[in-house]
Formats: sequence, structure tokens, C-alpha cells
Amino acid sequence: MIPKIYHLTAFLKEPNGGNKAGVVINADSLKEEEMQKIAKDLGYSETAFVLNSDKASFRIRFFTPLSEVGLCGHATIATFNLLRDLKIIDIGFYTQETNVGILKLEIKKDLVYMEQVPPVYSDYIDPLEIEDCFLEERFIAKSYPIRILSTGMREIFVPVNSIKNLNRITPIIKEINKLSTKYDIIGVHCFALSDEENVDAYGRNFAPIVGINEESATGTSNGALGCYIHNYIDESKDTYILRQGYSMNQPSEIITKLTIKEDEIKTVFVGGSARILEE
Repeated sequence: MIPKIYHLTAFLKEPNGGNKAGVVINADSLKEEEMQKIAKDLGYSETAFVLNSDKASFRIRFFTPLSEVGLCGHATIATFNLLRDLKIIDIGFYTQETNVGILKLEIKKDLVYMEQVPPVYSDYIDPLEIEDCFLEERFIAKSYPIRILSTGMREIFVPVNSIKNLNRITPIIKEINKLSTKYDIIGVHCFALSDEENVDAYGRNFAPIVGINEESATGTSNGALGCYIHNYIDESKDTYILRQGYSMNQPSEIITKLTIKEDEIKTVFVGGSARILEE
């Protein structure tokens, strides 16, 4: 079958929101270098390629404009909303084979939940190293740790002391790249807690080392952020509503659902909607 490219936006909160992704179905005939060229030409933060799998419902490979990455949340959400809308799959449960393992998906009528790997906590980061990555000072919330965390992609999570300060910080790309190389991470996810009734936090994500200076909706990051909030801030619930992209005028909303047993997070699911863009 001939590969076909679709353009979507995922995790949108408003019609102009979300994070754009390319999705290429019937991609089995493409070589890796062809996938990389398509991702570069499309220019989205990630493009997903849908292939056959003998281990799962589908194999999905993810490419930024610069390189392949192991997992991408918003491109997964885009892919499986698309497959449902094209009637390639139905409402129900599926699996995807990725470079970080085989992960579950729950397909609903108007959104998709994707599984991530359970959280892995790593280094604590000195606030001075983070301040070196931004033009501003005194924006870090000192009450909570700055820490590397992964539910599929290693990132540094930085608590910010207000949403106002979150929106005004200006990244220094060169310094974030240096920090990313030093700690073998994909980027930095800054977040500020919200006092709104139905929103737990707002976030901004910077991953220039893989060609993404800032991203409007990051599924893997918000899965990990839900774990961070549960671990350090509010363990009273298992579902967190997280927003991103507001500083970019691309309002996005991600739902993170956790399964906790014996005070340990066993599963992490991230959910959201997607729609096809006019080509």
C-alpha cells in the first residue's frame, strides 16, 4: 500500500490550539532515511509513522526534524484518533510497539488515552543550572525539587513560582542544549501550579536538542508531570488536568490518569483529542 501523509493537531483545548503532528500511514515501504526526510520536510515537532507489527496492533516510529525519538505523546494521540476516524480501528483497546516498549491504548469516541512507562526518578538539579538557561531570575519555586523524571523520555522538571512568571521566561537555547547533553535528557519542562478549579498546572516545554525550541503540547512530559505532582504536591487524586501552549497562543489540554497501588504509581495514561487539519 502507498504511504499517505496526514496533518493533525493533538491535545487541542480550542480550535486554534493543540500541537501539530504529521502521521504517515502504510509506512512499511519507507526506509529510515526517507522517514527522517519526511519529518524534516513537514517541519512538525514530531511525525509518526504507522507500520505493521507482529508484537502489537501497530508499530509506531517517531521522528523530529533532526532525529528519531523513542516515544511521542501528541503524535500518538494524533495517530490513533486518526486511525479511528478513518475507521481503520474501532473504539476499544489496542497496543503500539515503540522504541521504549509495547504500550497500551484506550480508544474512545472523541479522545485517546495512551500508556506510558511507570515513572523513573533520577538526578536532582541545582537551581543555578536552570537559571543559567533563562534570561530571567527568581522564577523557580523553591518549595519543590528540580528533578529529572521519565515516563518514556528523560526531562528536567522545573517548578515555577507563578503562571505569570512561567509565561514570561525566555529560554537560552545554547544553555539548554548544554544542559541536555550533560544530563542526557531531551529537554526542560517548566510548570506552575494553578488555582483554577479544573486545572492542576500550566506548563512550557523546551527541547532544542531535538529541534524543538518550544512545544505547545507534550504528552510524555505531562504524563511525567502528573507523577511529579502526585509525588510532591497533591497525592489526594489520580487524575490531573494539565495545560500547555498558552504562551504560544496554541491552547492545549492534556489529561493524565494514574493507577496507584500500595502508594506506588503502577500505570500512567495520557489522554486528549485530535483533529485533521486542512491540507
